[in-house]
Formats: sequence, C-alpha cells, structure tokens
Amino acid sequence: MNKIILIGGGSASGKTYIVTRVLKKLNNENITHISMDDYYKDLSNLSEEERKKVNFDHPKSLDWKLMVQQLKDLKAGKSIDKPKYNFVIHNREKETEKVEPNKIILVEGIMALVNADLRKISDMRVFISCIRERRFLRRLIRDHEERGRSYESIIEQYFATVQPMFEEIIQPSKNYADVVLENSGFENKAIDVLAKIIEEMANS
Repeated sequence: MNKIILIGGGSASGKTYIVTRVLKKLNNENITHISMDDYYKDLSNLSEEERKKVNFDHPKSLDWKLMVQQLKDLKAGKSIDKPKYNFVIHNREKETEKVEPNKIILVEGIMALVNADLRKISDMRVFISCIRERRFLRRLIRDHEERGRSYESIIEQYFATVQPMFEEIIQPSKNYADVVLENSGFENKAIDVLAKIIEEMANS
C-alpha cells in the first residue's frame, strides 16, 4: 500500500519551499506532492468581497471529507480528480487535476496535523517550526509578490486570523508530529533530514 507523509506548520514557515527542494534533491518519480490549499471549500455562493473575509486559517475552511476520501483512494492505488484552488479569486477553479497514485504521497499544509481522520491514514507526520517574525516577513513578501495583495490587506489578515489561529490550532498540532524540523535559518539541514526520511520510506 502507498504511504502518506503529512507536512504541517505555520503559514510561511517554509513548508512548500522545503518540499520543493526535497523533491528536486531526490528526483524520485515515486513521490507525489499534494497541497492542502486545493481543498479549501468551494465558495462560489459568496461574492469576492465576502470570500476575502473568510477565515482560511480555521479548520472549517477545508473540505476534510473530500480530502480524506481522495487520499484514501490514492493510498489504495486509485487515481483522483483533485480540486484546484486560486488564491487571487479566493475560490476553487472550475477545472480539476487528475492525480495518479504513487508510492509516497506528500500532503503539505498549515493544518496537515490538525485533523484526526487525516492523521489516522498517515504513515509519518512532520512539523516545520519557524519563529513568528520570520513567518510574518515571508508571508508579507509572498502574498504581495505572488498573489498580488496589498501590504495593508496582508497585515490586517495576519493579525486578525493568521497569527491567532496559529496559536490556537496550528502550534498545538505540533504535538502530533513524529519529526519536528527547525526552519529559522537552517533550511538546508531541514531539507537534508526530510529527504533522508522520505527516501528511506520510498525504499522500504
């Protein structure tokens, strides 16, 4: 049976960066990367202004039922039609993405370790730890440059929902991790450790 590795951590803690570097380092075709962001609920019933006000850092913002079922399918060797999320419009796209099963499925997102049903079907749980100041600066730069958001809106959202939800929900999920990797200036070490873990699981 295929194996699922969960990779959680605060927003802008470096999860995607580390996973991308690990995949490049391993260059292993038996590994598939799934972003939990694609499982944000469909908000087509709301206006764009209303969607901007949604707390995307709360577990209620995710379609857990669909995510867990699709990951179960991938683990069992079945392909899925994964939803695709668009950060610019704060909603799912109409098109889905065909994802084939693979030996290792990396599931990455801020709430990767939060849900009990998701943890239950996983084979390894990793938490990327990063100091608050570094996460804030990374998010400020990323959301402005990559997602076209104003600095004012980024800062407002960060202190209204991102940081409070980190303290209430994301940080406590660290207790469920099998491995905690520090990413506050030690990216290369975190990449090497995660790459070794994934490689061993892929070859076992």
